[in-house]
Amino acid sequence: MAAKGLFITGTNTDVGKTFVSCQIIREMLQQGKSTGAYKPACSGSVTDSSGKRQWEDVELLHQALQGRESKDRICPQTFAAPLAPDRAAKMESRTVDESLLLDGWKWWIERVDYLLIEGAGGLLSPLSENYLVADFAAQTGYPLLIISDAGLGTINHTLLTIEVARQRGLPVAAILLNQTRLQNDASVCFNKEDLISRTDVPVLGVMPFCPNGEPCRSESWDGYNWASLFCKPVQSTQGVHQ
Repeated sequence: MAAKGLFITGTNTDVGKTFVSCQIIREMLQQGKSTGAYKPACSGSVTDSSGKRQWEDVELLHQALQGRESKDRICPQTFAAPLAPDRAAKMESRTVDESLLLDGWKWWIERVDYLLIEGAGGLLSPLSENYLVADFAAQTGYPLLIISDAGLGTINHTLLTIEVARQRGLPVAAILLNQTRLQNDASVCFNKEDLISRTDVPVLGVMPFCPNGEPCRSESWDGYNWASLFCKPVQSTQGVHQ
């Protein structure tokens, strides 16, 4: 049986997709659920103390999975420049291998019961020459969990993301607001309520700020039934946009 899946997308870069993904993976594993993680491509490396390149998102996902699979299985295509994968690949005179995007995902689906896929950037971010993130999400058929910044501007960004998803026939499971920093921002108190009044997509709540990316302990999320968001693939009504 193919894995149930959940596709993590964001309203922008740096809204905490990897942080939330790791939270979900840890909780799923603690609940005894067979869980995998896949990021089709990752760009923007850092150099460790030994001079070796590392990709923080991949490292964090690997740690959340407790090292159960290799980093190459979690993310088979990595690029150095902090740019969208397609452009970062071109900076290295490479291309994003579109067949590997799909093959890397298919490797997982018969090996775990639940598969979390984390996109790169937002839905309309370029993933390869022919694929936007939304196109790859459509190929998987998994529902989206939209990670939105908890602060000012999130209503516009979130509603735009929902509109794009629906135009492309992508199912949307829920929205999660994430506090990526300590914010002196009055809108944080009202954005959940205001989004609920403007969309029929469930708004799960606000993930509190956790310094240094540490696992977040919160009564609101401890023991949450994340598995309820995962579904079998749903065929999108639209294909790749070129």
